[in-house]
Amino acid sequence: MIDRVEVTSSAPAERVFEVLTDWPRHGEWMPFTRAEGGTGNGAVIKGWTGVGPIAFLDTMTITAWEPGRRVEVVHTGRLVRGEGWFATTPLPGGGCAVEWGERLAPPLGGLPWKIIGPPFRLFMRVGLRRLARLAERP
Repeated sequence: MIDRVEVTSSAPAERVFEVLTDWPRHGEWMPFTRAEGGTGNGAVIKGWTGVGPIAFLDTMTITAWEPGRRVEVVHTGRLVRGEGWFATTPLPGGGCAVEWGERLAPPLGGLPWKIIGPPFRLFMRVGLRRLARLAERP
């Protein structure tokens, strides 16, 4: 399963990337999620997604780090497996495009993804829109 969403921000790509990779701030823009971790190739990130006691741990290792432009991870947890990435691309005249992509191996095969996929894409889009607005603040 590959999912990808993109939004635009009036903030520069470097600023969006800065907010994006400030892992403790994830809860400010990504719904139902908090995170912690390092930066650069090989660093580990731990993300908790859920509400109250119904949550799961998503562990990741950074596999590519291009400051201000791109971060790629491999999901290494029990529930979420696969690869993910965030990229920021400057736009002519200012601002940037912000992309979030995931190439995941859904648990229990592909059938549940027909149910989970649409809400997951909505979750991704809402998160990116919130990230864009947060990065636009002074």
